[in-house]
Amino acid sequence: MTVDPLPVARMAALFADPTRMTICLALIDGRAWTAGELARHAKVSPPTATAHLNELVAAGLLSQERQGRHRYLRLAGPSVAQLIEDLATAAGLEVIVPTSLRTSRVSESLGFARTCYDHLAGRLGVGVMDAMVERGLLKLSAGPALTPDGEVWLAALAGGAAHTTSTRPVVRPCLDWTERRPHLGGLAGAVVCFGFAARGWTRQREHERFVTVTPEGDRGIADLLGLDVHALRSDV
Repeated sequence: MTVDPLPVARMAALFADPTRMTICLALIDGRAWTAGELARHAKVSPPTATAHLNELVAAGLLSQERQGRHRYLRLAGPSVAQLIEDLATAAGLEVIVPTSLRTSRVSESLGFARTCYDHLAGRLGVGVMDAMVERGLLKLSAGPALTPDGEVWLAALAGGAAHTTSTRPVVRPCLDWTERRPHLGGLAGAVVCFGFAARGWTRQREHERFVTVTPEGDRGIADLLGLDVHALRSDV
């Protein structure tokens, strides 16, 4: 069977443009930004941003929603976020070298805890995955998967909601671009991220990727997984 390389080449061309990749990286935490915000972030004019956004929407990489005079855009789904994260890792993307106190704080915050589409990344995300393995909730042999205890644990964290009805992979390791090790992706990663936020253990401001762990979160995550969040926070 002959495989047509043209669709692959077209997709690669979309990511080859620095402005489009800047936009995609800005959206990797899964939240929606307006076209104007993305134009300012990418340092291009609104018409230029609109042209790039239209291409990304047409290719199925971004989804859009209109509210009043604003157009909000986000990544089309976890598979797109995974692709962008993989490209960034393959390209050897590094954390920006701090040039000011504020930049240093932002860089450290991203390295400690951030979102990767709808799951936790950074030292916290990697630490959660490691702790799940240590507690027998997650097995890595023959492909990562929840153990029977892990199934019960995840259902409890989700408030009893069944996750087996989703077609999304339950567990997917996602290579972390700051830690160079996997953090927990897939549906399980999304449940953990949502569960922590719903309990007030983590907080995240609008249009900011980094995640703050509250004092309640320090205690709650320690009780839930035996994970010392303070040690992760100070591990620079």
